[in-house]
Amino acid sequence: MPGGRLTQQERQQIALGLADGLAYAEIARRLDRPTSTVTREVMRNGGPTGYRADLAHRATEQRAHRRGAQAAPRGARAAGPAHGRDTEAVRAYEETLTTVFMQSGTPKMMARVLACLLTSDSGSLTASELVQRLEVSPASVSKAIAFLEEQAFVRRERDERRRERYVVDDDIMYDSMMASARGTAEIAEIARQGVTVLGAATPAATRLENIARFLEFISESIARAADQAREVLHSNLEPDRERG
Repeated sequence: MPGGRLTQQERQQIALGLADGLAYAEIARRLDRPTSTVTREVMRNGGPTGYRADLAHRATEQRAHRRGAQAAPRGARAAGPAHGRDTEAVRAYEETLTTVFMQSGTPKMMARVLACLLTSDSGSLTASELVQRLEVSPASVSKAIAFLEEQAFVRRERDERRRERYVVDDDIMYDSMMASARGTAEIAEIARQGVTVLGAATPAATRLENIARFLEFISESIARAADQAREVLHSNLEPDRERG
């Protein structure tokens, strides 16, 4: 399997595959590349309907040029990658994680911020740190954080220097699932209100009643499963902490 960056010819083959309606996995198989490579390439360069091989290739070269210009040791970067990690591999993984979040419906900037926070060892970054790492504007970070807070993916804290930090922790998915369950339950409640407004015997009211029942069941199931999973996982961690 070939490694390294995609060539311009490979990008042209990706564009042709998308035009033919091929799945990412099939395009990747024809290129002898991982599916994640093709998925990441398409999602960061316009998506399946906006992908253009020449523009994607030019954008990649520009990003490589910017990274090269920033390669000189500066501040904390002079110490090299943490824990002996492969910097390029970490960057590629962040892009893959971002792509997965985008495919699940998370907007691109919000996905990038969340991936950056999740792959930081501290699990917390300031706005200025996110701006520097992602090379975006402070306004973009602020908007992304507001969105992620609504989804219960992040929370805000103040550090010893009174700076605002954005934090993810081990309960990130639990908190997000519980927020989702509450949101689903709220939709169910609104649907049930429609039954009274429209009249219980009408087709529209019957439809809303079925929706309400379905969403109530889903909401309760999500909350119950999340509680059970956290309890099991935390209980499994306790012996390890005691031995540590």
